[in-house]
Amino acid sequence: MTQANFSDETETITEITKIDMVTDKPGVITTVTTTETPTDQFQDIKDQVVTILSELPTYVSNFFAEYQKPIVTIGLILAGGITIKVTLGVLDALNDVPLAAPIFELIGIGYTGWFVYRYMLKASNRQELLAEIESLKEQVVGKDS
Repeated sequence: MTQANFSDETETITEITKIDMVTDKPGVITTVTTTETPTDQFQDIKDQVVTILSELPTYVSNFFAEYQKPIVTIGLILAGGITIKVTLGVLDALNDVPLAAPIFELIGIGYTGWFVYRYMLKASNRQELLAEIESLKEQVVGKDS
């Protein structure tokens, strides 16, 4: 026969129960309110946090799968806005450099003159330019079937 060893340690459980009695209305169900100890509340909160954190990857993947297109759209809009802001900042910094603006204007005027001379003066060159534009459009957009 085996003997069981029981320790003399006792555990005290503190629980406050409040019962609302409705004596003047027969047939009304009474409510029972139980107040837990602070350690029980802490354990419940800890369990909830652990449960939420363990299921977080599932929540995030489901959210992204459901709202993938709007998230990508918002991301592209934000990236475009940031790109514009950075570009404007770079251009503003270039405007502060002495002689940079006039040099860029001369480069632009020179390129415009070359473009007009190369592609706009003769009809055959204009046809060549239109063919290059159509080729580029087919590469970007695709062929019209």
